[in-house]
Amino acid sequence: MKRYLILLAALVLSAPVVLAQDGKYVQAQLFYAKFNSPADGPYLETYLSVVGNTVNYQSLPEGGFQGKIEVSMIFTKDSAVVNFDKYELLSPVVKDTTNIDFNFLDQQRFSLPNGVYDFQITINDPGSNMPPYATTQTIEINFPPDKVSVSGIQLVESYTPTTNENILSKSGYDLVPYVYNFLPDQVNTLTFYSEIYNASRQFSEGESFLINYFVESYESGKKLNKFARFKRESGKVVNILFANFDITQLASGNYNLVIEVRNRENEVIATNHLFFQRSNPDVAIEFADYATTSAKNSFVSYITNEDTLRQYIDYLIPVATDVELQFITYQIQKGEADLQMMQSFFLNFWLDRNEGDPEYAWRKYLSAVEVVNDQFGAPGTKGQKGYQTDMGRIFLKYGPPNTISDQPFAASTSGMTINDGGEQGYDAGSVPYQIWHYYTIDNQRNRKFVFANIHLALNNYKLIHSNMPGEINNENWQAELHNRFQQGATMPDNDKYGGKSGDLYNNPR
Repeated sequence: MKRYLILLAALVLSAPVVLAQDGKYVQAQLFYAKFNSPADGPYLETYLSVVGNTVNYQSLPEGGFQGKIEVSMIFTKDSAVVNFDKYELLSPVVKDTTNIDFNFLDQQRFSLPNGVYDFQITINDPGSNMPPYATTQTIEINFPPDKVSVSGIQLVESYTPTTNENILSKSGYDLVPYVYNFLPDQVNTLTFYSEIYNASRQFSEGESFLINYFVESYESGKKLNKFARFKRESGKVVNILFANFDITQLASGNYNLVIEVRNRENEVIATNHLFFQRSNPDVAIEFADYATTSAKNSFVSYITNEDTLRQYIDYLIPVATDVELQFITYQIQKGEADLQMMQSFFLNFWLDRNEGDPEYAWRKYLSAVEVVNDQFGAPGTKGQKGYQTDMGRIFLKYGPPNTISDQPFAASTSGMTINDGGEQGYDAGSVPYQIWHYYTIDNQRNRKFVFANIHLALNNYKLIHSNMPGEINNENWQAELHNRFQQGATMPDNDKYGGKSGDLYNNPR
């Protein structure tokens, strides 16, 4: 089946999720959102954006050039295929391939009953000599038939009233999706669409409820009151939230877009959120709040040694927000802040995370810092402390992983294998690496982190890839495991999420 792609304006964006492995890269980004049709049941909507100038174009007999991408999407449950599609995406015909400045967008819908699925997408550029690229992730669909729930949140680039019903149509509008979770300073409106289900079952006729929607700090969970709205609704089978925020003054940082359904007792009965990143370097960071809160009679008032407090504040870096990091960098590390200001900042930091008992939150975190300093720190007084390492940062930010796959050393410095693998097995010619697996992080399932000891130094593991939003995403991570010993070589044929490292990544244990 051939599909023609919708054109999107080209954007300067963060690193894409889907990449070919060598030669000419095909760059693409995949997003999805979960919805529920009262008539037809749950479905998944996928949004695939391909960067036009990374595709190989072939000449056409009638003149001009056209790119073609082969895509397959397969959903399996307990190894059985539940839904799938395989199709070709054809670019618009162009006269000149040297000045392609557009992206392709493809949108699909897949009917999927409630359940947990393995979703595999494979992308192939037949005009390239590169092998197809495939990746798999776990997706859970859960829309209770008798409880209020919130759909996925679709970011919208543009919209127009629907004249002819099509795959972009929702609630009377054609919505062109914004297929990225990165909002550069050129984008100053955050537009989004979501649906609330079964409110008519929860609320009696004539009874109203609130839909709260707001932006919060990803790290601290603190609501940004400047970016908070509400909508009063009466219960329907499907209630619609189609709204936007002017984010011109939203500072750079990591955020969640949150949607809540609250009853008349102001209790949250359903919620959903979407992570996004903002880059807005021209917006100044305001530090006034840190200087106005008095630490008198708080646990912080007993920390009177400036060097000790400065060290404690440095411990906060792995879990600090972008705004807090700027304060630490420009006010504290450069010596601009006095003891009173540091105390005020330290107290505010922990009040934001546990208003009822900030001291408990700090003591619990300090215990975790002591653990990572012991486990991940380099030996000697001049080495990195554990909290300053990538492993220490991930441990402090997300907690201990559920499983760790440790491959301590697979090759000598000459590139010769020195271990035949034994029961566990090793990747020949790779540097030492570990794969950390979390069952859930902030309601996100199956999050993974790959650390590699590229320079073969004691306790010097660097994060080279993760599928956690906000962390480094490098689909070529397996190549980095081998490049230390095979300089200039391409990735071994048994890798690309195959081989031993791919098995440990796809099947954590």
